[in-house]
Amino acid sequence: MKETDALRRAVRWPGIPDRVTTVLAQQMLATRQFREGHDYFTALSAERPESALAESLAGVFQARLDGPDDKAFARLDAAAARDLGLPQYFRGTVLAGFPDCSGRADTVIADLEFVLAVRDQFPAGFLHSVHAALARAYACQGRTEEARAARDRLGHAPDLSLVTDYLVSAEDGLRMTAPRLVEMAPGVHVAQGYDFADFAFVVTDDGIVAIDAASHPRHVEAALRDLRAVTRAPITQVILTHGHFDHIGGLEALVGPGTRVVAQAAFPDELALQAASPPPFPALLPDGQDRRPHIVPDRLVEQPETLTVGGRRFTLIPIAGGETRDGLLVQLPDEGVVFTGDMCMPYLGAPFFAEGSAEGLFDALRTVQDLRPRLLIHGHPPLTENFTVEAFPGLLAALRDLHAVVADDIVAGRSLTDILDRDHLPEVLRGHPAAILPYLVMREGFVQRVHDQRTGYWKADGDGVDPIGRAQWAAALDLLAGGRAEAFGSAGEELLARGEPAVALRIVDCALLSHPGDASLAELRGRILHALVERNQLFSPFRFAYYAGLAGLTVSPAG
Repeated sequence: MKETDALRRAVRWPGIPDRVTTVLAQQMLATRQFREGHDYFTALSAERPESALAESLAGVFQARLDGPDDKAFARLDAAAARDLGLPQYFRGTVLAGFPDCSGRADTVIADLEFVLAVRDQFPAGFLHSVHAALARAYACQGRTEEARAARDRLGHAPDLSLVTDYLVSAEDGLRMTAPRLVEMAPGVHVAQGYDFADFAFVVTDDGIVAIDAASHPRHVEAALRDLRAVTRAPITQVILTHGHFDHIGGLEALVGPGTRVVAQAAFPDELALQAASPPPFPALLPDGQDRRPHIVPDRLVEQPETLTVGGRRFTLIPIAGGETRDGLLVQLPDEGVVFTGDMCMPYLGAPFFAEGSAEGLFDALRTVQDLRPRLLIHGHPPLTENFTVEAFPGLLAALRDLHAVVADDIVAGRSLTDILDRDHLPEVLRGHPAAILPYLVMREGFVQRVHDQRTGYWKADGDGVDPIGRAQWAAALDLLAGGRAEAFGSAGEELLARGEPAVALRIVDCALLSHPGDASLAELRGRILHALVERNQLFSPFRFAYYAGLAGLTVSPAG
């Protein structure tokens, strides 16, 4: 993956935090780049002998490459002796992957029970692999009940490897974390994980001001039940940061007699755009969700203005960029807090709507910077975690650099895939380590949106000149395969082994059009989808949701 190649370059820069290094390692593990990972982290460990994490990761990839190797285990042990934290996690999960835990089930249990004891220091998603490894280690020691309990806490099928907080179910769609009500500033409670999108409650002396409304009333009601343990005050205002379905669909659960709904002036246009667009991926939508709600706000904001509610000031600032043209920043100037909505989503505009622009995003980033906030609260947990105030200057500079490169490539007639294969990593990011992950999360969607806006439906490489559907491709490929389903299966297996699961999925889907009852192709398709879920979990939540939906996966919180 291009993100992996870019991270390999960035991690060699000085001053890069361990978190970026860990993301690189997890991505290389998810894409089965064991040889590359071994060579990379062995060299990094030699360059940075003081880094226990680099030494630990060199051991991780050596063990994945060579099996239960004494030299690999020595590296893992040395790193764990030098530093408490990630080296314990990596040693425990690696040892548990071998038969009989390589005779070291006691080490696995000690390492990972330590991780559970300090779980707040680890991303919640890591707990999936912790419980999977503990289940194997307990079983090795004959501790059957504890092994069963660990498997029950895993939260998904045991043959899937996840390290993210994402949750998926048909009933609730995609959620980014387990439900939690977080007080991020005095009286500012953010509801995370109740829904795909976050929403918030700001407590004032005259009632509660809600910011956004999730995608479904039952999700809002669940958060309200938890909020009522804090305050029984009524909701007097609802401010909508933009009109996407996942931020407005639960509005009816917030609105009562006298509640005023406020949105940006372009809000009706955004609703009309969604109503005229194809539906989002099913896995993003809870069962029964109306993706085209009919909402008429009580007030539309055309210019910056300040509301005072119960002694708290709310400055409302319209923005026409980032994700949508109806964006509305909500600033609490006295607290130094800004609610940004989805202006920094990984996709420049939702990928299934015709919206978003680079120029609008640049304006929005500058507007937020000029406010000099202390804290940014975005519309989804990973955005709030990664797209911090500190990241914005480097992110803006890096995206401007990328925009210039993409514009020149389009003029030169390069295809979208050629531009993406350039794997552009601006040098400006060397001085802005906080912006590296946000940039890589946004890069592909940014390039695709700019390319889409500046090219026609006939592309420079001929794509679109004669549209060819999947049924036509299936018939042509079946001709090449001599009508044999096993030929498709062999090609799919080889592509999966080469680390090209997206191409493998196209081949197998075409095969199933010609051979719909073939059980071996259906089984291969399931493994391919699992590989795509694993490789997209860190950088592409919508792809994660898309492939999880195709696979029919359910992912629950790790216990």
